[in-house]
Order: sequence, then structure tokens, then C-alpha cells
Amino acid sequence: KKHGCQIVEMETAALFANAKALGKNAAAVMTVSDCLVTGVSTTSLERQKSFTQMMEMALGTLDS
Repeated sequence: KKHGCQIVEMETAALFANAKALGKNAAAVMTVSDCLVTGVSTTSLERQKSFTQMMEMALGTLDS
């Protein structure tokens, strides 16, 4: 909040750092599940249903 951030991401920074160290490519698809500002968050069932659709769409672009 002090820095004006509305989201927090932890894992992707490590993914990209490791890919760079190994000379590999990396990609990430991010979805916001919880809002630190408003306190609104998705339930596990909502994440299961809606995030699966997002993942399927993202993976579908790899076929191109």
C-alpha cells in the first residue's frame, strides 16, 4: 500500500531469474485472485472454475 501496489507476485520473478541463468525462455500468465486494496478475494471453487478456462485459453495459443 505504501508503494501504491495493488497486487503481489512472488513466483514468476524466480521463474524468470532461473530461466535467464540457464539461458532458457520463460513465459507467465497471471491472474489476480485477491485484491489487497479492497480485500475482495475469490473462493477456491471460483478459482477452480474460472482459472481453468483462462489456462485453457493461454495454452491454446501455444498451438499456433
